[in-house]
Amino acid sequence: MSETAASVTTASVTTASVTAAAAPSSRRVVIAESATARGGRARIALRGLQVLLALFYVIASALPKLIAHPTAAEGFDEMGWGSTGMYIIGVLELAGGTALLIPVLQSVAAMALSGLMVGAFVVTLTYFDGENAATPLILIVPLALIAWARRGHNADLLRLVRRRG
Repeated sequence: MSETAASVTTASVTTASVTAAAAPSSRRVVIAESATARGGRARIALRGLQVLLALFYVIASALPKLIAHPTAAEGFDEMGWGSTGMYIIGVLELAGGTALLIPVLQSVAAMALSGLMVGAFVVTLTYFDGENAATPLILIVPLALIAWARRGHNADLLRLVRRRG
């Protein structure tokens, strides 16, 4: 092979490998993290949604369970879970609602709360004949959006866990 052909082949391979390495990051779509005005509004809207969900989980959902409000206690007694189950679910909701506000935990918290909502949906179908079964399903939608939009924080969390381990 001539020197010119070798340098063209080498340049083509180098260009191809650089292009291939750069392609995934250049095509990657980032929601709610863009520096544009639209991205800024999306970031603010997503943060507002996180705050609203955090308030819901901490105040409207976890607090009645943790203070053993009669309306919460009735449901858990009817299921046979008693106060222990009520306090466990209350603590999980409190932790998830709080973690929605901590940047490195946002995605994981949204996924965990989504799992809790799947459980709540199953419980409402089996113990309460589907009464209010739509509520957990409705809550899964914004939680899934948060988990997906904040998924970049999962790598940060993994780095923190590995560094401490």
